[in-house]
Formats: sequence, C-alpha cells, structure tokens
Amino acid sequence: MATPGYGPSALATPANAVTMIRVLATPFLVLAILAEETGCALVVAWILLAATDGADGWLARRHGTTRSGAFLDPLADKIVVLSAMAALVSVHRMWWAPVALIGVRELAVSAYRSYVGRRGVSVPARPWAKVKTVFQDVVVGLALVPLTSDLFRGLIAVVLWTAVGLTLATGGQYLWDGRRVVRPDAV
Repeated sequence: MATPGYGPSALATPANAVTMIRVLATPFLVLAILAEETGCALVVAWILLAATDGADGWLARRHGTTRSGAFLDPLADKIVVLSAMAALVSVHRMWWAPVALIGVRELAVSAYRSYVGRRGVSVPARPWAKVKTVFQDVVVGLALVPLTSDLFRGLIAVVLWTAVGLTLATGGQYLWDGRRVVRPDAV
C-alpha cells in the first residue's frame, strides 16, 4: 500500500497533528510540575512527550515535508522544552541563569530564522542542533526524577550547562549559516 504524500503547502498532515498534540499537552505537564508532582508517571510522560519530536520527524519524512511543518516543529520544540524548564525553575529544580541563556538563544534563533526565511534563505538544523535538543530533553527528564541527592543535583547541573554550551554553539552556527542574507558578500 502506498503512503499518501502531502505537498509542501499542506497543513493537515499526520506530522503536524503530532506536533500540535505536543503543544496541547504542554500546559498539563507544566501544571503537574508546578503542583510538584513527582514520580515515574511524570518522568514517563516527559519521555513520551520528548519522543514525539522524533515521531513527527519520521512521519514528515514518510509522508512528505511541508513548510508548515518546518515552521511548527521547531516552534513546538521550544514551547515544550522552555515551558518545562521555566516550570522547573519555578519549583527550584533548575537554576534560572542557564535556563535564561537557553531561552534567549532559542528566541533569538527563531527570530533570526524567520528574518532570513522571509528573504528566501532556509537555515536547516545541523546535526549538533539535534544533539542540543537531546541534551535539553534529557536534563528536563533528569530534573523530573524525584531524587534529591547532591550527586544527582550535580549531574543535572553538568547536563544543563552542557545543554547551554550546545545551545549557544548551535546558535552561532545558525548565524554563520544565514550570514549570506545579512552580508551577501560574506559567502
């Protein structure tokens, strides 16, 4: 049986449906974090929510990528991760400074990609950006685990600062890759 394909302008696709489910599930995750729910159920919910990022990518490759998906998927990633991190800061499971650095970078890169996109330049994610996303997802998952030992908190800090480093480095890559819009003579 052939897999139905979607044109580049399609909006109602299986991949976009998964993306929207991620966004719609985020407030429930945030409320659970703010209520200081802990335990395996919340960690499993986070793992499932984070795994849907790969699921929508797989669906998009199988059914055809779309411009709407190229916009919605990274936006959903930022909404899910930054919302969870902000809630974790609120309940003192993460420190605000690294989360603020990640948030500023994510907003700046989104604005930059939108700016260069309006000028006809696509700045696709590099492999390190995917690694960055995995580190962000892992640190949120670790922060949801109800362990409170100093060693475990240290592990969370190391993974969080690694995520910050990757986040800032990949932000620089986006700026470098899109430089032909800002300075056409730079290419």
